[in-house]
Amino acid sequence: MSDNQNLGQPFGTLGNQLKSVREQHKETLAEVSGAVEIEVDALQRIESGEQRPSEEILLLLISHFEITDDEALSLWELAGYDDSKTSTTGSVEDISAQPGQTAFVMPMDIRVVYTDMVHVMVNNYGVVMNFMQNSGPNNQPLAIARVGMSKEHARSVLQVLQDTLDQAERPVAPKRLPASRTKRQKTDKN
Repeated sequence: MSDNQNLGQPFGTLGNQLKSVREQHKETLAEVSGAVEIEVDALQRIESGEQRPSEEILLLLISHFEITDDEALSLWELAGYDDSKTSTTGSVEDISAQPGQTAFVMPMDIRVVYTDMVHVMVNNYGVVMNFMQNSGPNNQPLAIARVGMSKEHARSVLQVLQDTLDQAERPVAPKRLPASRTKRQKTDKN
């Protein structure tokens, strides 16, 4: 075992690499923790090797720092999220949406998950919505889905949502059967 593992830092190598990347980008702990929406203390524990980042946080850090595919795979493996653990549910795939942009696509569960709160953040790049439920430890809100989009797309989603809600709330006129022939004939004669 390495010295880091002996000192209660089982993810020391991973933490050192993440800290090195952050320092190369000349960003503070506060800047990075704000960008990936975790507490500064949590990021500090990750960088010190005391704590392993969740898959979601690691993907956010990889995306935030625009880490190359090879480096991302190395970080993923250092965190213990290697292919053997993801092969049963699918693997992390790298697709290029546009030149210079990398997106990580992970298999999704198509069950409907209900939410009782949403946190919306808007910045120059777009909109991020965090859908949450009060079901975590000590009834803490847990993010159950995160969705990001451009401001223009958010406006169109808002319009579709409003139109759909309005349509669902309109009273529906009951459908009636057409009048029988005898009634129509009597009406036509009058």
